[in-house]
Amino acid sequence: MTEPGNLPQSAVHQDWIARWQSIARRIRVPLGFFTAAVYLFELARRTPRPAAVAWSLALVLPGLWLRAYAAGYVKKNRELTVTGPYAHTRNPLYLGSVLMAAGFALALLSWPVALLLAVGFGVIYVPVIASEERFLRATFPGFDDYCRQVPRIIPRLTPAKISERASAHGAVTGSFSFSLYLRHREYNAGVGVALLYLSLLLLPAAFAALIHGPR
Repeated sequence: MTEPGNLPQSAVHQDWIARWQSIARRIRVPLGFFTAAVYLFELARRTPRPAAVAWSLALVLPGLWLRAYAAGYVKKNRELTVTGPYAHTRNPLYLGSVLMAAGFALALLSWPVALLLAVGFGVIYVPVIASEERFLRATFPGFDDYCRQVPRIIPRLTPAKISERASAHGAVTGSFSFSLYLRHREYNAGVGVALLYLSLLLLPAAFAALIHGPR
């Protein structure tokens, strides 16, 4: 029987990922509710500045576009997608989510919301990315070659030229598919963005009327 201290490094790494994922699953919903409560509290105590809301679009819209663009390429768990946004970053969907979250934190000019969103990314997305990479590495022999050319999050400026070896081991090229975009229901992100901007515009006045009465 192998002592815990003598476990292979790969087993220790996998055990760390599994434990972190277990913790993330337990706290994901409470953290989401807590973040929403802080967001509403911040809206109740301050009116968003029009300039900040306008500048937030510079982050939210590219993030929304990036998620939509990536959703039209990826075939989760079936192919190793290496074209489109995946030739620039290995996780365009998560990068898009980060941009959108940063945009809404900017719209509120709220450090508590920004901090909670940053913590949420670290706690929730980091173990998910680690788990997905473990699956892709075990499933597609070309994944390591792909990783050597494409960064995990921060995108490279020029698209990577995927090696022949990676292509021969499961890396798939292709073009944007609108049917894939619909299948992934990525349009829900656009609906969510619209609702959040409506909340920025309408809720402060509603909270003021509740607290101070109609004027």
